[in-house]
Amino acid sequence: MSNFWNNISRYPRFFISSLIGLILVILTPFKNLLKIPKVRLFVIVFLFLSIVVLYSVIRNMLAL
Repeated sequence: MSNFWNNISRYPRFFISSLIGLILVILTPFKNLLKIPKVRLFVIVFLFLSIVVLYSVIRNMLAL
């Protein structure tokens, strides 16, 4: 029975390491894009505009 609980206790650690690995794999292409100066400017402007649009949409949805 202790072997069962030992295996169960390993699942959260496996989940966290898998999630971190997934995030790193997803973010690696963006990190490579930021090495090019023209693309870096485009990505920064796109990110800023996305945040502004998201903020305004949420603000209008909440009628603030």
